[in-house]
Amino acid sequence: MTTLEAIAKKYHALEPTDNSEFRRKARVLQSVWRESRGYPIGMYHTPKHGFRKLGSRLEEGRAIAELLNYLTPTIRQVVRDEVIDKKKSRGKMYARPRIFSDLLSSQPLSFNLFGELQHNLGLATLVFRELLGSRVSEVTGIEFEYSPGRVGSKYTGDKTAFDVYVAFQGATGRAGFVGIEVKYHEDLRGGTSVHRARYDEIARSMDCFRQDELGQLRKSPLQQLWRDHLLAGALREADGFADGLCVVMYPRDNLACARAVSRYRECLSNTATFQDWTLEDFTAVIKKHATSDWIDDFIDRYLDFSKLDNI
Repeated sequence: MTTLEAIAKKYHALEPTDNSEFRRKARVLQSVWRESRGYPIGMYHTPKHGFRKLGSRLEEGRAIAELLNYLTPTIRQVVRDEVIDKKKSRGKMYARPRIFSDLLSSQPLSFNLFGELQHNLGLATLVFRELLGSRVSEVTGIEFEYSPGRVGSKYTGDKTAFDVYVAFQGATGRAGFVGIEVKYHEDLRGGTSVHRARYDEIARSMDCFRQDELGQLRKSPLQQLWRDHLLAGALREADGFADGLCVVMYPRDNLACARAVSRYRECLSNTATFQDWTLEDFTAVIKKHATSDWIDDFIDRYLDFSKLDNI
């Protein structure tokens, strides 16, 4: 048993589904964080083993009642407003109860990263100006699990949504947006959705995809990135935005995501409407401009894998 496997076993985080070193490290890191906070361990059920402890899972009752998965009072209030409020969350595809109890899930990570920015648009403006330069004059709003029309035929018509949606004004005062897909331990592999003729229509209109690569874009692991990118293109055209782009964010050491994004870029004839940012780079920009320590807490929880060397 390797050192990492031994640590995983100690923290009830040795899972056979963790098919990469990064995925296992991410699960262990979340399990260590949970124990450091003194939060109760959750249970996981499988047909083969029944109920058992899982270090990267919170006990469901307290997780829901106290919103233990979230880092600050501000973020917890955002979750109440966006997820728990039935009116605001209607039609949005939040994975319950995982959004409350699963420490590895990228949905709570999105709130932990962008919840404070939603309440501090001045800070958000500084961050996105640095990342996108003169394209951004002012960030005007941030939404979660956003789709302009879940099944609207003028968009992609397939329920695709952005994990995070950032609205901004450009230098000329005209509206723009960033549609963000956030990943943590995921590898972008999974079932491929049924191809739709609408995808090809949007792709032709966007004019940024290599025709000889369209077949690859319809398959895993690229299709999810393609669908997000297509949603950004459809939204920009249908709603008359002056600017709009799709961004995928993931940890630097998630090599499966890095490889998929690199392959995706090879399918593009231009990248004006697509960017990828590592969580490390994005949080470094926030840290540069933030005046409170919430971003340090985020980095400590999700990205400081050096802690595992000292266990």
